[in-house]
Amino acid sequence: MSGAGRMTEGKNTREAWPVSRRFVWPVRVYHEDTDGQGVVYYANYLKFMERARTEWLRAMGVEQTALLQEHGLIFAVVHIEANYRRPARYGELLQTTCAVEDAARASLTFKQEIFRDRLEGDLLLEGRVRVACLDAASHRPRALPASVLQEI
Repeated sequence: MSGAGRMTEGKNTREAWPVSRRFVWPVRVYHEDTDGQGVVYYANYLKFMERARTEWLRAMGVEQTALLQEHGLIFAVVHIEANYRRPARYGELLQTTCAVEDAARASLTFKQEIFRDRLEGDLLLEGRVRVACLDAASHRPRALPASVLQEI
């Protein structure tokens, strides 16, 4: 893959999501991502997941800076679950997935997974992340723009 996100195709090897509905973003593990033993530090998986969600939005033509400037909206993580299964190590290529599990008026819940090397590879982490759409000035919930809801 040449550094761009992609929607995957093919046979689903996981139970919950058809592969065609998962957005995939590649992440290379750098030294800065690891602890003294060369294993990815647990909090950095959350950064990898954040990048995948941001790139998923970007692939749909939605820029978060435009949401802020044009609509006065921001996204904030309000809940996260992470089940760490296996460690990732320095130098490995990871595939971070992102799929909308639920869309409410002012929030989105994502199912996210991180695999080693390819989607059929080792499942390293499975998680769920709920993000709220907030008014940038008041930090109160606001409805997602119709254009975003239409895309998902």
